[in-house]
Amino acid sequence: MPAKGKHRRPKHNPFTRKLALVGTGGAALTLPLISATTAGAVEKTTAPTAHTAAPTAGTATPTTYSVVAGDTLSEIAAKHSVSGGWKELYAANKSVIGDNPSVIRPGIKLKLGAEAKTADATRASRSATRTPITYANNLDGWIRESLAVMAKHGIPGTYNGIHRNVMRESSGNPLAINNWDINAQNGIPSKGLLQVIDPTFQTYHVPGTSTDSYDPVANITAACNYAAARYGSIDNVNGPY
Repeated sequence: MPAKGKHRRPKHNPFTRKLALVGTGGAALTLPLISATTAGAVEKTTAPTAHTAAPTAGTATPTTYSVVAGDTLSEIAAKHSVSGGWKELYAANKSVIGDNPSVIRPGIKLKLGAEAKTADATRASRSATRTPITYANNLDGWIRESLAVMAKHGIPGTYNGIHRNVMRESSGNPLAINNWDINAQNGIPSKGLLQVIDPTFQTYHVPGTSTDSYDPVANITAACNYAAARYGSIDNVNGPY
């Protein structure tokens, strides 16, 4: 037994890393104590925090998640069983994440589960209830509807370019047919607003339009598709083509 005497308690700097001994039934458990000097560094621990605590019986699954440093969308999606994985999580939160899904800022709140599904449902509902555009059943309406179809398929052309060629080819008559030129003699007369022969119409027909070459919108769209392939655009056509 050591001799009795006074022992001075060693001094410790409160801002240094220390070890605490915690009694565990006779054994000693060494726990690190993090000093204030490390407060500026973000360390990710395995212990659940307030915003990541696992739901207990009778507790609703969290609908939002606050991002902390080191998080990734794939980890968050897996941890919270997000249907569709990180891609769905990103799609539901793109407005707060930005264009790069690999970079998420600490502090932003992500929608999970019910909230994400509600947002998707809202977007789908808005899309479904959007009033469809109607076009007049005349040359102006036919050209405008054709331009809308062309825009979806990346076919170039302008209203003026189409109108100019229509007036030269058919004077705006969708049932116009040429029964006298070489095409007519070969049994494939030019038809419709932009005087398209059947082989050309079939080759350049645009999905989503009528398969009837006399149909105004189908005729214009197929002709513009052909003109784009051969001349770059219907706007570049200023004579027989």
